[in-house]
Amino acid sequence: MSYRIEHRRSVVAQAVYGLLNPIPFGFFVAGLVFDILYASTAELLWGKGAAWLITLGLLFAIVPRVVNLVQVWVTSRRSAMAADRIDFALNLLAIVAAVVNAFVHSRDAYGIVPANVWLSACTVLLISLGHVIMAVRQATLGERLHG
Repeated sequence: MSYRIEHRRSVVAQAVYGLLNPIPFGFFVAGLVFDILYASTAELLWGKGAAWLITLGLLFAIVPRVVNLVQVWVTSRRSAMAADRIDFALNLLAIVAAVVNAFVHSRDAYGIVPANVWLSACTVLLISLGHVIMAVRQATLGERLHG
């Protein structure tokens, strides 16, 4: 049985995506940890740190999301699988949650709790689900191509 896979994705775009995609996830996870620490200690440093981490995560999320947008919906539209589209949608929802969270962090001091924790957890959960779906897809494709 042969599997025909169209390779219309740019190698450079794949490399840029692979290099930059994990960075925002790290910032958002650190932001969640800082938000939990702020909610439990009321130490202002943790709240301000979380705000910076979420903002940096959003800045680093722009390039990989644009690359992913072009790959899933423009250049590889026919060969993109449902997992690619679901991963894109989950990451987009995560970015929307992070943007709302950034606005929540602009409130006064402890007024951000508990919305900051819930939005950070939602952001991390959505991105994690996307990573899991893509890992399952890679494992499934690897078994098909090698098995």
